[in-house]
Amino acid sequence: MTQELLMQIAQSSVYTILLISAPALGVALLVGLMVSVFQATTQIQEQTLAFIPKIVAVFVVILAAGPWMLRVLLDFTMGIFGNLHRFVG
Repeated sequence: MTQELLMQIAQSSVYTILLISAPALGVALLVGLMVSVFQATTQIQEQTLAFIPKIVAVFVVILAAGPWMLRVLLDFTMGIFGNLHRFVG
Protein backbone atom coordinates (compact mmCIF):
# COMPACT_ATOMS: atom_id res chain seq x y z
CA MET A 1 0.00 0.00 0.00
CA THR A 2 1.51 3.31 -1.06
CA GLN A 3 1.29 6.59 0.76
CA GLU A 4 -0.83 8.07 -2.00
CA LEU A 5 -3.39 5.29 -1.69
CA LEU A 6 -3.44 5.63 2.08
CA MET A 7 -3.96 9.40 1.83
CA GLN A 8 -6.74 8.87 -0.72
CA ILE A 9 -8.52 6.46 1.61
CA ALA A 10 -8.12 8.83 4.56
CA GLN A 11 -9.41 11.77 2.51
CA SER A 12 -12.37 9.78 1.28
CA SER A 13 -13.26 8.60 4.77
CA VAL A 14 -13.08 12.12 6.26
CA TYR A 15 -15.22 13.42 3.39
CA THR A 16 -17.78 10.66 4.00
CA ILE A 17 -17.89 11.41 7.73
CA LEU A 18 -18.44 15.11 7.07
CA LEU A 19 -21.08 14.40 4.44
CA ILE A 20 -23.02 12.06 6.72
CA SER A 21 -22.86 14.25 9.81
CA ALA A 22 -23.52 17.61 8.09
CA PRO A 23 -27.35 17.51 8.06
CA ALA A 24 -27.69 16.62 11.74
CA LEU A 25 -25.00 19.06 12.85
CA GLY A 26 -26.41 21.86 10.71
CA VAL A 27 -29.91 21.43 12.11
CA ALA A 28 -28.57 21.23 15.66
CA LEU A 29 -26.66 24.46 15.07
CA LEU A 30 -29.71 26.28 13.68
CA VAL A 31 -32.04 25.04 16.42
CA GLY A 32 -29.48 25.93 19.08
CA LEU A 33 -29.16 29.42 17.64
CA MET A 34 -32.93 29.89 17.58
CA VAL A 35 -33.27 28.65 21.17
CA SER A 36 -30.46 30.95 22.29
CA VAL A 37 -32.13 33.95 20.67
CA PHE A 38 -35.42 32.95 22.31
CA GLN A 39 -33.73 32.60 25.70
CA ALA A 40 -31.99 35.94 25.33
CA THR A 41 -35.16 37.79 24.39
CA THR A 42 -37.36 36.23 27.07
CA GLN A 43 -34.59 35.95 29.70
CA ILE A 44 -35.54 32.35 30.40
CA GLN A 45 -32.40 30.52 31.47
CA GLU A 46 -33.70 26.97 31.73
CA GLN A 47 -30.93 24.47 30.91
CA THR A 48 -33.20 21.79 29.48
CA LEU A 49 -34.72 24.28 27.05
CA ALA A 50 -31.43 24.28 25.15
CA PHE A 51 -31.13 20.51 24.80
CA ILE A 52 -34.61 19.08 24.25
CA PRO A 53 -35.38 20.93 20.97
CA LYS A 54 -31.94 20.03 19.58
CA ILE A 55 -32.39 16.37 20.43
CA VAL A 56 -35.83 16.28 18.81
CA ALA A 57 -34.63 18.15 15.70
CA VAL A 58 -31.61 15.87 15.23
CA PHE A 59 -33.84 12.82 15.68
CA VAL A 60 -36.22 14.09 13.00
CA VAL A 61 -33.32 14.80 10.62
CA ILE A 62 -31.89 11.33 11.17
CA LEU A 63 -35.31 9.81 10.47
CA ALA A 64 -35.72 11.89 7.32
CA ALA A 65 -32.18 11.64 5.97
CA GLY A 66 -31.38 8.20 7.38
CA PRO A 67 -31.83 6.28 4.11
CA TRP A 68 -29.57 8.73 2.27
CA MET A 69 -26.95 8.56 5.06
CA LEU A 70 -27.05 4.77 4.95
CA ARG A 71 -26.67 4.75 1.16
CA VAL A 72 -23.62 7.04 1.32
CA LEU A 73 -22.05 4.90 4.05
CA LEU A 74 -22.78 1.67 2.17
CA ASP A 75 -21.29 3.10 -1.05
CA PHE A 76 -18.12 3.99 0.84
CA THR A 77 -17.96 0.58 2.53
CA MET A 78 -18.55 -1.27 -0.72
CA GLY A 79 -15.82 0.81 -2.33
CA ILE A 80 -13.39 -0.16 0.44
CA PHE A 81 -14.32 -3.85 0.29
CA GLY A 82 -14.35 -3.84 -3.52
CA ASN A 83 -10.78 -2.56 -3.63
CA LEU A 84 -9.52 -4.75 -0.80
CA HIS A 85 -7.23 -6.63 -3.19
CA ARG A 86 -5.36 -3.34 -3.82
CA PHE A 87 -4.78 -2.78 -0.11
CA VAL A 88 -3.41 -6.21 0.83
CA GLY A 89 -0.08 -7.45 -0.35
